Amino acid sequence: MLELLESWGYWGMLVASFIAGSVFPFSSEAVLTALQLAGLEPVQLFIAATVGNVAGSMFNYGVGTLGKMEWIEHYLHVERKKIDRTARWMERYGAWIGILCFLPILGSVIAVTLGFMRANPWLSLFTITLGKAARYALLIFAISLI
Repeated sequence: MLELLESWGYWGMLVASFIAGSVFPFSSEAVLTALQLAGLEPVQLFIAATVGNVAGSMFNYGVGTLGKMEWIEHYLHVERKKIDRTARWMERYGAWIGILCFLPILGSVIAVTLGFMRANPWLSLFTITLGKAARYALLIFAISLI
């Protein structure tokens, strides 16, 4: 699958980061690394990775807004106790918790919880974008040092 995404170039990066940003397990970092080492433009990779990953998180946010815990547990495999724990963090930090959506596994739970708790969608989009953009910027910088 990695080879297929690599052959798609920037579109492959966008698709890979969307999948990774949603609740489906995938490593957009591996695709980004392979594409950057293959010579693709880092700025365009950054844009494609960030847009795709944010879109994946906003997909999770959208599923969370449906408010059907049984769907979230069954289809997204996110347990109610994780949603409840993240909801307590949200009570303290609000939609700013979206900055942490860059974290593996926990980031998906945060995005679903933001939607489930009906956090401000624009602030959620902003904070999610901040966290994910920072992660990809650091990763691209680290790869450039190789």
